[in-house]
Amino acid sequence: MNNTYPDMNNGIMLPTNELDAPVMTKQIGRTTYEVSYHFSATSAETMNDKIRRLIKRDMNS
Repeated sequence: MNNTYPDMNNGIMLPTNELDAPVMTKQIGRTTYEVSYHFSATSAETMNDKIRRLIKRDMNS
């Protein structure tokens, strides 16, 4: 059973408890994409740091 409820402002499915991973849904045309994601509680890298690192790595490839 999926224990999430939709956040109508941005399409993100918010968890009703900590065991559920958030799910982002995006509809493009007649196709709906659903992506679940999680974040490490022990990570020292912020999301901004990670995105910058990935962009720099992609530019050097």
